[in-house]
Amino acid sequence: MDNLTKLEKKVTIFLQKYAKNDISKNEIAPHLARVSLMMNHLYQDLGFDNRAQMNNFMQEHFPKLTLIKPKDKLWKKFIYDSIDEVAPACEFCPDQDSCFSCKI
Repeated sequence: MDNLTKLEKKVTIFLQKYAKNDISKNEIAPHLARVSLMMNHLYQDLGFDNRAQMNNFMQEHFPKLTLIKPKDKLWKKFIYDSIDEVAPACEFCPDQDSCFSCKI
């Protein structure tokens, strides 16, 4: 199993703990984990126009997770920090200076 597959599995398991229902757990969490490996901001890779749409999506599928995420932390950063990993895109992201507690 390569490193990206391991990351995808870790993200999936993390998200599944907070899933609202079976669809969120078995369909949305694995999809979100797969997309989180891509190189843009998570909201962009999911096809949302802005972070507000991303927040609404997360609230719909992972409401308990939205309660513990700091308001000023980006979703991808929060998810990967929660599993003690660095997202694949973070190392090359031009927004590192504006990312909450960014530690690369």
